[in-house]
Amino acid sequence: MNQKNITFSSNGFILKGTLRLPTGERPPVVIGSHGLFSSGSSPKQIALARQCNACGIAFFRFDHRGCGQSQGVFQDVTSLEARCNDMISAIKIIQDRKDSGNRIGLFGSSMGGSVCLSVFAESDVYSIVTCAAPVRSSSIIKTLEKSDNSNTLNPPFYKKYLDSDISNKLSSIHHILIFHGDSDELVPPSNANEIYEKDGDHRMSNKTHQENFVRESALWFKNCFDGKTMF
Repeated sequence: MNQKNITFSSNGFILKGTLRLPTGERPPVVIGSHGLFSSGSSPKQIALARQCNACGIAFFRFDHRGCGQSQGVFQDVTSLEARCNDMISAIKIIQDRKDSGNRIGLFGSSMGGSVCLSVFAESDVYSIVTCAAPVRSSSIIKTLEKSDNSNTLNPPFYKKYLDSDISNKLSSIHHILIFHGDSDELVPPSNANEIYEKDGDHRMSNKTHQENFVRESALWFKNCFDGKTMF
């Protein structure tokens, strides 16, 4: 395993990421987009990176602006549009590298799933995996406004920066695998076109669910890159 720290720019913000490469020349790459309050160091992405490497696939996880090691003040720079711009910049930086191939897949968890769905059509990518991705933010905003979680911000922040509806982006999506728990209280299961994992919560806290997710996601990406999927 070869791990490289990468710094790149998005709209003037310096973003930090980690590219984990398997053995072999110019492997396909999965790029991850984390959830609202998370970072590229989320357990989901670290575990998925390992599993992808075992399948001969590279994995690039990065911190969106205002998160982790990347530049920006979270409450000032966070929006769906901004994160989409970060993902587009990440795709371009990976496509320009000589140590990875030009076959790219996207992984997004929660808001990161919305990001991947939003940029899929305009990006030259092979496949996508989402976990608890919201299509419309209205129900999530209501839940966050009532939450006692210390991560939550004031209501005007949610309404100004997070109010979104990406339903018009879905018709062009293909080669997609969707994970969504039917016990998810933050993002209702109705947001998913297909529910793959049942009886799961938003954070996928059940260890068996986590293991199934990592295994099936890596296999899905491998089959897509190898041209073994039927749709």
